[in-house]
Amino acid sequence: MNAQPPVKNLVIVGGGTAGWMSAAALAKVLRGRYRIRVVESDEIGIVGVGEATIPAIRLYNSVLGIDEDEFIRETQGTFKLGIEFVDWGRLGNRYMHAFGKLGQDRWTVDFHQYWLKLRLAGRAAPLENYSINRVAALRGKFMRATQEVPNSPLADITHAFHFDAGLYAKFLRRYSEAQGVDRTEGKIVETRLHPHNGHVASLRLENGEVIEGDFFIDCSGFRGLLIEQALQTGFEDWSHWLPCDRAIAVPCVSAPVLTPYTRATARSAGWQWRIPLQHRIGNGHVHCSQYVSEDEATAILLANLDGERLAEPRTIRFKTGKRRKFWNKNVVAVGLSSGFLEPLESTSIHLIQSTIARLIGFFPDGGFDPVLVDEFNAQADFEMERIRDFIILHYHATERDDSPFWRHCRTMQIPPTLQRKLDMWQAQGRLVRDNGELFTEPGWLQVLEGQGLLPRAYHPLVDVMPEGEVTDFVGRIQQVVSRCVDTMPDHAEFIARYCKART
Repeated sequence: MNAQPPVKNLVIVGGGTAGWMSAAALAKVLRGRYRIRVVESDEIGIVGVGEATIPAIRLYNSVLGIDEDEFIRETQGTFKLGIEFVDWGRLGNRYMHAFGKLGQDRWTVDFHQYWLKLRLAGRAAPLENYSINRVAALRGKFMRATQEVPNSPLADITHAFHFDAGLYAKFLRRYSEAQGVDRTEGKIVETRLHPHNGHVASLRLENGEVIEGDFFIDCSGFRGLLIEQALQTGFEDWSHWLPCDRAIAVPCVSAPVLTPYTRATARSAGWQWRIPLQHRIGNGHVHCSQYVSEDEATAILLANLDGERLAEPRTIRFKTGKRRKFWNKNVVAVGLSSGFLEPLESTSIHLIQSTIARLIGFFPDGGFDPVLVDEFNAQADFEMERIRDFIILHYHATERDDSPFWRHCRTMQIPPTLQRKLDMWQAQGRLVRDNGELFTEPGWLQVLEGQGLLPRAYHPLVDVMPEGEVTDFVGRIQQVVSRCVDTMPDHAEFIARYCKART
């Protein structure tokens, strides 16, 4: 029997994607046995640009019992097979980081090692030809994975979504309130701490109402109302590795072709995102204010839209890094309040999801055992640091020297953890995934190769297979992938048939 009293009264500070994802998941897991209250103010805007996701979001929706087609309809969503990167390794170059498998592994050596042998000999087809996600994306095709054809790449299709984050938050609010979550409208003007332990005791709203809680989840965005302003947790600045500090966002009208992938196009001092939804395209220009003015960055963005803009551009200021603790005393920071990594690999919503999952795994009693809190923070740090390294890779592994920004990125010092990855790759094309870090070996492979980094050699056991067999093995995979994509419907056709948004 637990000696400590239970935590029964949960208060979530802030709505938006982070707040309502937290509320919905906790309501599902806690089954009405705990009070969950969301405090948010309609007067305080949300960032709301996290409209591209990675496949893990499907698990979150599944746990909540959300029907995928209904979710797509309600959020004006589309499907996503990967991210296309334009002009990153060098001007005029493009590649795709697609989800899912590449090729077909053998029991001894990974598929990419056989491909590398042919690539280093100048006899391999482009890497994209061996990924059903990449081939389908570039041909505008989509379907969900199917097991109907045994041992087929059609079983390997791995998808995520593009959606309107504001509509998703509203969708989850309806879900949460139906599960018994209370919502309080109001602006917090004071955070009161317990005098004996420094924990957050209560919040006072502008209208004078006082809200008490046992456990607080800070989803207040960059402000970090509880985690930073009240508890002064501290911030670890990563801008020396990721110097972009501004984003300008603007929606525009939809394009004639509904592409099933995100696009990230490198610019002279940053990059531009393109996220296609059913009713509009989300666009933004992430940039470094040290190298380009806001006016110039805005002009670059507006000059590279698919069509007429639907709103005035708005600027989001940020600093890349993380809180020194995600969990401090009786407060857990979720979303932007915990830190920020630019959305280059669509990890913002995933980090919300993974923090919620970790919180459920380490859910406390009233004692808030520091051993559990420390482990929670260690795991959160590891996850965010490894995502950070993957994003730095895109900037650092480049041949571009056409602007001061890119010259800085290609010559800057990088974290030792990333340097180790690069050294392993350059030695023999080795890809090592540490302790379940987020990005898999195929993800690292596609970015490393796409940015122009080839290893000096391949795995020596590849040579156990005769060269003719290697050529046939790799060639057959390319043919099978192409034939499978031939059978897939167009992305727009699939949406129109199963999940077209209501007008």
